[in-house]
Order: sequence, then C-alpha cells, then structure tokens
Amino acid sequence: MTTPPRALDDAKVKAFTQQMVGHFTGASVVLMVEVGRQTGLFETMATIADRAGLSERYVREWLGAMVCGGLVEYDAAAETYRLPPEHAVLLTGQTSRNLCTLATLFPMLGRVVPAVVEAFRKGGGVPYAAYQPEFTGVMDARSRPRYLELLFTKYLALPEGLLARLESGIRVADVGCGTGFSVNLMAQRFPRSAFVGYDFSEAAIARARQEAAAMGVANVSFVVQDVARLPPIPPST
Repeated sequence: MTTPPRALDDAKVKAFTQQMVGHFTGASVVLMVEVGRQTGLFETMATIADRAGLSERYVREWLGAMVCGGLVEYDAAAETYRLPPEHAVLLTGQTSRNLCTLATLFPMLGRVVPAVVEAFRKGGGVPYAAYQPEFTGVMDARSRPRYLELLFTKYLALPEGLLARLESGIRVADVGCGTGFSVNLMAQRFPRSAFVGYDFSEAAIARARQEAAAMGVANVSFVVQDVARLPPIPPST
C-alpha cells in the first residue's frame, strides 16, 4: 500500500521561492558588478555615460540593474542616479575594502561548470589548467591590496617577535605563493632574510620573477613546484 503524498505547506513553498529568487537575483547583480568593474562605471558615476565613453542605452540598463540590487540610488523626481559614499568605499578604489574583485570569480567559475558536472559523473576532478589564464590574475588582484595595507602592520606583526627575526635574518618559504607579491615585499623590506616562493603555476611564477627583477630584490627566488612533491629543505648551516 503506497503512502499518499504529503500536502505541500504553501507558506513554506512561498518562503523558499523568495529565497531562490534572492539567490538568482544576487547572482545576476554580481555579473552586473563585474560589468561595472571592467567598464569603470563605478568610478565614473558623476557624468557617467560621457566620462566612461560608453553607450548611453547600455549604461541606463546597467544602472537599472544596480538600482534593483540596491547598489545605486535613484531619485525618480530628478531622474538621477547616485552612488552613496558608503557604497562607493566597497565598490571603488585600489584598497582591500573594494569587493568588486570578488565578482571576477563568477564568470571564471561559470565557464568551468560543464567540467565540474563531468567530474561529478566520472570523478577525477577538474585540473588547475581549466581555470587558467584568469585564475592567476583574479587571485593577484584580490590579494595585492591586502598585502600592501596589512602585511607588515597586521599579518607579520601578529606572531610575537617575528618582525625582529626577519630583520635579523631568517629563511622563509611561501608554499603556494601565487604571483609572489607578498614574498617580494618581504624580501625588499628584510634584506638580511632569504625568501623562496613555491607554486605550480608557471604563469604565476613568471610574474613573480619579473616583479622581483623590477623591484631589484636579490634575496628571493621562485620555483615552479608541486608542493605535494616538495623536497626536504636542508637545515641551516
């Protein structure tokens, strides 16, 4: 004897519908945020279409999406748009507070969804190369402002005595260094210490080496290395 289907709770269905609409709305807004980041629209809100050198028709549609998402304010009487300063601090500028760099993840992740689905069916995972060439730049753009603002004042200052040891001279390895920006900053700040950065991305290591050369630091090296096979580091002599 089969069990009759349970009657649906209409209130629960409605609540979940609103929740899902919120998810899809948020995802759509994120894509528009990425458009705004790439076109510079957040930076040029004052005389937006003229200053950005963009098509007015597309800018109007983008502004509509930003208003719907609550990022931009619209004055219906004056027919004007406004980016509040409290929003601008999280959407513009080259600081760690700018969240727009997170939006760059979504086009990249969306591109590899078919490969992820295939991995669900067959296993084996999705190779790192599938996320390239965008991944290296996305991670660099996201981490660089944080290192500029916080590397010496927060991250390295937190462990007691670490800054003094770096000043005196120690050996430092950054495992998974990416483009090596933090390693290069430390090598420049602490010339008595020796630094090495490991990463299995050839593109990231190439950028790290180029920047080290441009900064003129000689106490740093970068190695393309799968750290799962990292050889033992000999003791200090």
